[in-house]
Amino acid sequence: MYRKISAIVVPTLIAVGIIAYMLYSVWDQLLVALQHMIPAYLVVGVTICLCAWWIRGWRYHTILKGLNYSVSVKVSTACIFVSQTVNLVVPARLGDFVRVFILKHEYNTTYSEGVSSLVVERVFDVITVAFLGAISLFFVLNAPSGFLTFIIVPLGAGVVFFAFLLIIGNFSSKNKYIVIILNMLHEIKRASLTPRSIVLLGTSSVVAWLLDILACVAVVRMFEQQIPFAVIVLAVVIGNLVKAVPLTPGGIGTYEYALYTTFTLVAGVALATATLIAIIDHLVKNLVTLVGGVISNYYFGDWVVPSIKEALAEKFGGGETT
Repeated sequence: MYRKISAIVVPTLIAVGIIAYMLYSVWDQLLVALQHMIPAYLVVGVTICLCAWWIRGWRYHTILKGLNYSVSVKVSTACIFVSQTVNLVVPARLGDFVRVFILKHEYNTTYSEGVSSLVVERVFDVITVAFLGAISLFFVLNAPSGFLTFIIVPLGAGVVFFAFLLIIGNFSSKNKYIVIILNMLHEIKRASLTPRSIVLLGTSSVVAWLLDILACVAVVRMFEQQIPFAVIVLAVVIGNLVKAVPLTPGGIGTYEYALYTTFTLVAGVALATATLIAIIDHLVKNLVTLVGGVISNYYFGDWVVPSIKEALAEKFGGGETT
């Protein structure tokens, strides 16, 4: 019982604490910054977010096709919407595994194939984000030195991972657990390392993340700021790399703090304005996710929520489902 409560409450309190600190430190200046915002850019940001979601859904459709499952873009997008909505509530990115249950229920995929599809998506995300961050550093000469390490490490890890997949055919084992892992790695290789998949997944990943960055650009323009594009790229990259470490549900708090820090240190943005940009950027993206998740839940049917509750109860409550 206590383990179940603490697993949810502690990460949430961390997220709330970070946001509260950011707001408290510049509270007097927030109203002034809000008075100068241009609401029309909010519509632009939401529209860009929706386009990014469609690209991500198409990419996931392509990943599943590489695993020999024909899933429509509408279904693949809905899968991501539901899982990312759950990630806004629970820690450790456990919402990702909701997709595994949905695919199993709707398309009779194996759990191994479901997890493999998640790994492919996440690896392409990390490599793409780190790649865009590495490019931005050529144009942001005053970036903190730690940013380079923060970007190069995941980029290098992704390259090593794909290099390992290339030689995975040389490994074999009679241990059943190792065999399961090897089978998953072969599935990942099949879905991600053909010439066609490299081009399609690589291109769609770059487009999706550029749209994510452009959504942040819209929020920046909403507050009449002229932050260089390379700095915005770097901020979103650092924010998402920090967010990849599942300290809080949906990276709430840690993402905002990363953007806030980058904008103030690198671009000299006023603290209040940087705070608002960081919070509203993430808020817009999370609200689009939430609305999409609710609609997607109705699309899949009444079985989704009970299945999620059962899975979370088993994870946090030692098998209890009530």
